[in-house]
Amino acid sequence: MPLGKLRPPWRHGPLRRGTDVAQSWLVLATGVLIAVAAPTAGVVAGSVVDAAAHRQSADWQPVSAVVTKEPAARVNVDSGTGTGSRVQTTVRWTAADHSVRTGETVVATGVHVGDHTTVWLDRSGKLVRDPGTPTDSLAESVVAGTVVASGTGLLLYGAEKAGVRLLNRRRYAQWEKEWAELDTRWPHPQQ
Repeated sequence: MPLGKLRPPWRHGPLRRGTDVAQSWLVLATGVLIAVAAPTAGVVAGSVVDAAAHRQSADWQPVSAVVTKEPAARVNVDSGTGTGSRVQTTVRWTAADHSVRTGETVVATGVHVGDHTTVWLDRSGKLVRDPGTPTDSLAESVVAGTVVASGTGLLLYGAEKAGVRLLNRRRYAQWEKEWAELDTRWPHPQQ
């Protein structure tokens, strides 16, 4: 139903059927839900992503490591500043239990074998990526919130369209029935 033809559901008229009233209520309820539920879902999703990122990075700890393998060529752009590049290499560090460990991680460009660098370990002592900056965390939260809000809005809109389609099927069935009843009352000319 185009918005120009939308009538308040509480107004009645002699030609207004029950399916018309139901459709008006459905459109009104969907509009309210999209206006309220979609942004709420987006804010909740963004908050959850932000809290998860903070919890995760709070468990990480920095450790000094030594580069043991000459880094390869540049891999990607550093998400923190967007300007520096990062390279993958093998590093060696001493764990909390005083055992020496090695692993592959991404470090800043310009490091060579024997250089010291900072790597990040999770609670179990495994190498993890560098923790994101507050700007990274904010960007991830905004993206997650936007996607969830858009998805919720589209889901509600799709549900409304499916409901209108069901109401139209019922309306057409009613019309067929009424036309069939009228058709039996009128005389038909002989052919």
